[in-house]
Amino acid sequence: MLNLNGITVRLGGRTILDNASAALPPGSRVGLIGRNGAGKSTLVRVIAGQLEPDNGVAEMPRGSRLGYVAQEAPAGQATPFETVLEADVERAKLMHDAETVTDPDRLGDIHERLLAIDAYGAPARAARILVGLGFDEEMQNRPLESYSGGWRMRVALAALLFSQPDVLLLDEPSNHLDLEAVMWLEDFLKGYKATIVVVSHERDFLNNVVDHILHLHQGKITLYPGGYDAFEKQRAERLAQLEAARANQAAQRAKLQEYVAKNSARASTAKQAQSRLKILAKMKPIAAMAEDPSLSFDFPDPDELRPPLITLDMASVGYGETPILKRLNLRIDPEDRIALLGRNGNGKTTLARLLAAQLAPMDGDMNAAGKMKVGYFTQYQVEELSTDDTPLEHMTRQMKGASPAAVRAQLGRFGFSGDKATTLVGKLSGGERARLALALITRDAPHMLILDEPTNHLDVDAREALVQALNAYTGCVLLVSHDRHMLEATADRLVLVDEGTAKEFDGTIDDYIALVLGNSAKEKAAKANKKNDRKAAAEAREKAQVLRKGAQAIERDLARLTEQRDALDAAMAGQASPALAKLTMAQLMKRRASLDTEIEVAETKWMEANEALEALAA
Repeated sequence: MLNLNGITVRLGGRTILDNASAALPPGSRVGLIGRNGAGKSTLVRVIAGQLEPDNGVAEMPRGSRLGYVAQEAPAGQATPFETVLEADVERAKLMHDAETVTDPDRLGDIHERLLAIDAYGAPARAARILVGLGFDEEMQNRPLESYSGGWRMRVALAALLFSQPDVLLLDEPSNHLDLEAVMWLEDFLKGYKATIVVVSHERDFLNNVVDHILHLHQGKITLYPGGYDAFEKQRAERLAQLEAARANQAAQRAKLQEYVAKNSARASTAKQAQSRLKILAKMKPIAAMAEDPSLSFDFPDPDELRPPLITLDMASVGYGETPILKRLNLRIDPEDRIALLGRNGNGKTTLARLLAAQLAPMDGDMNAAGKMKVGYFTQYQVEELSTDDTPLEHMTRQMKGASPAAVRAQLGRFGFSGDKATTLVGKLSGGERARLALALITRDAPHMLILDEPTNHLDVDAREALVQALNAYTGCVLLVSHDRHMLEATADRLVLVDEGTAKEFDGTIDDYIALVLGNSAKEKAAKANKKNDRKAAAEAREKAQVLRKGAQAIERDLARLTEQRDALDAAMAGQASPALAKLTMAQLMKRRASLDTEIEVAETKWMEANEALEALAA
């Protein structure tokens, strides 16, 4: 059980967590949710022991191992495969000891423990985790320094999963993953036996993985049973009760105020009026639900254009002289809602850039409507916003010639009204910056929105607001996202980018999930069998080497013990060495009996080691 007892954290004079308490059941899978800036990562850092709370404590059973991905990605010459294997500290130490220890008793203990923790199956397990997170065999054996930060964070996640901690802490694990890796992670976590605490803003991920929701709001935490949908239903009921209580209180207050106003001046009722006045003073107001500007998305509708917007005819696209995608045949119409599917690195972003006219076709034809305007969103645009400028300054530069009222109207569509419009970007949250980037790319009412991972900085409520805004938008939408709920709720066409081209996927998201998880992929099974055969052979060689070294160490020990026994036999026959000459016959016989026992034990271990070697060779 993980107990959070009265945790209070103050940062920069602001209370982030205020006497937050909850008891998480043993083996539970808990989704930690809350609005951006609510303090989720702060609470995770407290649980991980990386942040000392001002008050309270996070308690776990003695001896529990806690796993948490550090913010810094692993680097260096080590490969992803080596890095993941090293994450199991006990196994790494035992494997090292098996190579260096010469004491046969200690060596026997090491082998027993290696077998108990399935140390020889670890390489195959590490490879399976890395494959699930997008690393094929070649990628597993390249140095970490050859990868981007996002891919190295995948290695950190793989290492954490491989180490199998008793309490697994995951802070937005899907941020660096594509849809396919997210689906694999879901499947992996469903079978994870220990306690999981995961911060996530993805509705489907939470519904499929967790069995409790820990909601963080205004510094307090509340534990709800069930997944995200169950939580939302319970929260809606609570909010309805709260609103009913607020309305009831307002009616009571009005009634009391009316009584006080009518009866304060009368001597006969002044006492009762004073009593009601005291009741009014003690009545703590119940706040109404405030409108949240961070949930504001309103895309301007474009002018009508005749279809098609874009056609691709045997087009190729890439970088330099190297095509990434070939034989592209695609038609996009004004009201299409398209989701691009496929693993990272397959070319989804390349296709998006072609459709946004950021790349020209290398071969074939691409025809676009002459008056078509495209709004293209990427994470780079969020990162490249000037932190020293305000949203108003950003939008004014982009809407040259527009009136101040028009500039402010476009900002207002995305929640940047009043003081928010003149707040420095450096002081905005990640979600607010994403909204600003969306406001900037839609300033001229584009006919087509191309959104490449638009949800990375948005919490669950903001994502739902974005889904509703996209569904209300009358233009064309093309989405690249690992948020399955957004794809299912928005897209009605699926295009799979794979094997160097892009084709319509004839099926649903569920069909695609089945394909990715291997439920209908015979080719993967054949590749997996070959890979497993190689891994099994490598494991057998590694195990045989350890057993052989152990047998050799036992042989050396047997030779030493036998030599000592021969010396004792000579001493008892009257030919004692100087070291044994002072011992009595009784002492010599006692020592020889002890040696006989040690030799017998060593011979048994030697036979067991050789039998194990023979079994491996069979």
